[in-house]
Amino acid sequence: MAAMRTIVQIKETLEARGLTPKRALGQNFLIDQNLIRKLIDSAGPADGRLAFEVGPGAGALTEPLLDAGWRVVASELDDGLCDWITDEFAGHIESGDLSLVRGDCLKSKKEIAPAALAALGDGEFTHIANLPYSIATPLILTLLVEHPRCKSLHVTIQREVADRLAASPGSKTYGEISVITQALAQVKLIAKVPPSCFWPQPKVESAMISITRLDEPLTDNPSGLVEFTHRVFARRRKQLGSILKDAVSAGLVWPDGIEPIDRPERLSPEMMIALWDAVQAVED
Repeated sequence: MAAMRTIVQIKETLEARGLTPKRALGQNFLIDQNLIRKLIDSAGPADGRLAFEVGPGAGALTEPLLDAGWRVVASELDDGLCDWITDEFAGHIESGDLSLVRGDCLKSKKEIAPAALAALGDGEFTHIANLPYSIATPLILTLLVEHPRCKSLHVTIQREVADRLAASPGSKTYGEISVITQALAQVKLIAKVPPSCFWPQPKVESAMISITRLDEPLTDNPSGLVEFTHRVFARRRKQLGSILKDAVSAGLVWPDGIEPIDRPERLSPEMMIALWDAVQAVED
């Protein structure tokens, strides 16, 4: 892998064009070269595979991805940075190794923008990114639930979100996104990332995680699981018997190991799906 540009070089290049990170867009650029390499390495050999990068910013991750042999579709919201990327990576764009999508990567909280989908094409891809905190959760869930062509995700996100994705049943951080993610994929911590590894420094801790899609997910209807899990966790402080009172009235048969007095956070993904199946049996 070729040497990465230092933060001094990136700052000088951007400042020459009057560009600085925008807090309104959640621009905290990852600048720790060792961590950037660790994130890329977690995705495995490139072998010409396609990476979907959201928020390439100053190209600190884009450049080593390309150097490692990845083809990259990068989605950037900042017009000034889009112009900079177009100039800085002109050769890669001309060769087709890099496709730059201008605009928001999300059409809505549950939909990838059409322009990004068009650039990704019909084949498999890997999501590798230093994500803006504000879009991390909806983007990760949308890719997992709606886009099985995305085989794995390797991302830098807010530590709190990473903890929720990997949380165990019964913990305070366990909730909807824990169930959905763990029903479809395996979550692994790559590294903890202190604020000093970013420019500018955020006010919160971050983490790098890998989310690898299971060969055999726990459900073949992830959208249905999303709806049921949201229904249950919307009243997470209530007992399941109260939350599902209509299903109980209709003759709900409680699955083994689940009691009406349980609260949602006690149920593992497997148990949640078993309960969902039981509810469907009396509601359909």
